[in-house]
Amino acid sequence: MTCGARALIRLGALKHNLRRIREAANGAKVLAVVKADAYGHGLTTVAESLPDVDGFAVARYREAIELDDAGIRKPIVLLEGICDAAELEDALRRRFQLVVHCDRQIELLEDAPPGAAAVWLKLDTGMHRLGFDPAGTPRLVTRLNACRAVGEVRLMTHLANADNPADDMTARQLDTFRRASNGFDGHVSIANSPGLFAWPEAISAGHERSRSWVRAGISLYGISPFSARSGCDLGLRAVMEFSSTLIGVKSVRAGDAVGYGATWQAPQDTVIGIVSAGYGDGYTRFLPSGTPVLVNGRRRSLAGRISMDMAAVDLGPGATDRIGAPVTLWGEGLPLEDIAAYAGTIPYQLLCGVTQRTPRIAVD
Repeated sequence: MTCGARALIRLGALKHNLRRIREAANGAKVLAVVKADAYGHGLTTVAESLPDVDGFAVARYREAIELDDAGIRKPIVLLEGICDAAELEDALRRRFQLVVHCDRQIELLEDAPPGAAAVWLKLDTGMHRLGFDPAGTPRLVTRLNACRAVGEVRLMTHLANADNPADDMTARQLDTFRRASNGFDGHVSIANSPGLFAWPEAISAGHERSRSWVRAGISLYGISPFSARSGCDLGLRAVMEFSSTLIGVKSVRAGDAVGYGATWQAPQDTVIGIVSAGYGDGYTRFLPSGTPVLVNGRRRSLAGRISMDMAAVDLGPGATDRIGAPVTLWGEGLPLEDIAAYAGTIPYQLLCGVTQRTPRIAVD
């Protein structure tokens, strides 16, 4: 028996999700978003398992380098662009595609030597995080086209509230993008995961589907971007199963406290199981007593605070579970979306929070 948490990465589910995303994209190209170590799933493992995707998107420059050094030859898009002239020089050499969201990045391109970079001009249609005022789009496109390093200009925006289909902010953003891109016949990218599944018009916003790109992030990993729907509801399959084993089993009496701070007391004589997983593995301390886990396939509950390396579970009176019993923290039969709700957070944070000491084990 090997103790400690582990993350099974189900590659068959990953490939299934890409097929489902392509179906929803209805002819648009798909960028697989693999930033933050592919949302905790393993950057190169995920990228090498998706040979049919149209390209990859990362946030940080070192993520793009890791893909390139691993031999990934699909287009790689730098969502935050480049930070300085040295990064730009290397990015041009490696043929990365660059998102441009500020004047400084355009200035660097204007000073760069000749090249043929594909550049995504980011328009701020309402999120007010990164990007240019859409009113200046024609001027900015002209300015970029004049750069010797630029071979092609594309347009991009990001949807701030597409995970709330009842809010009309997305409709306003799409209208802003349509007006800003009127007459533009190049490639565009608007839809993220919630845009793809809740706002079909966000896939292309009136542009040709063959020149439109959707950015599949959380949905690629089988998780729903919507609070009221699961990945299963969208036809997706969870890629990560986070699990461990029991390393201790002991009986406690009614009233006995378990764990740091004595925050949980046994309501009756019961059996406590100790799981070899804690916040040092990414099983967050914000999960309260009562959070469900599966022990030998049975639904049981956390008892007391999660510590760095261990968590306690109320196995119930007369439980016969033994040391070495399998424990599912999230995965099949225990959706991550539900666990995130207990923690008062979003699934993205839990996936990205699985720590480096937790082995990722790729399986079919």
